[in-house]
Amino acid sequence: MRFTVQAGDVEIDLEGASIQIDEQIAQLKAEHTWTVLLERIREAREQALEAAVTAAREAGLPERGSAFRALLENCALTRKPDQVLGAIHYLRNVEGIEDSPPRVVNDLFNDAGIDPPGNLSLYLNRLKERNFLEVPSGKEDKNRFAILTPEGQAHLDKRSGA
Repeated sequence: MRFTVQAGDVEIDLEGASIQIDEQIAQLKAEHTWTVLLERIREAREQALEAAVTAAREAGLPERGSAFRALLENCALTRKPDQVLGAIHYLRNVEGIEDSPPRVVNDLFNDAGIDPPGNLSLYLNRLKERNFLEVPSGKEDKNRFAILTPEGQAHLDKRSGA
């Protein structure tokens, strides 16, 4: 069996039986070589993400506000409750944000040039009553952690004609 990893100037090349490789990795961890290797990988990942964001901007890909506005327009979400549902979908599924206090939701609306919802809690609670949103267990029933239910996703899909 052979195990080879190279990240920048750090290279690990191990060969032998599985137990021998495990012992060699343990030794590398003790010498902190493994930690250095992981740090190089993290740095490379961060540089790749930064390069991707820069390339997207230079290519003229839509920024946050226009992407959210396009979602609302494509799904014909003109009513404020539907727009709030769309915002939660966008934050969770597009941006990968799990914690969205009112400021984050309002910023998304502002970035899109759309009036933000006034009383966000009211909209979120009504969407929960319609079973379009739920708060995962362990999140103390805080609306900032709300996610779309299958019914909420189906509602958006129906609006977009998907």
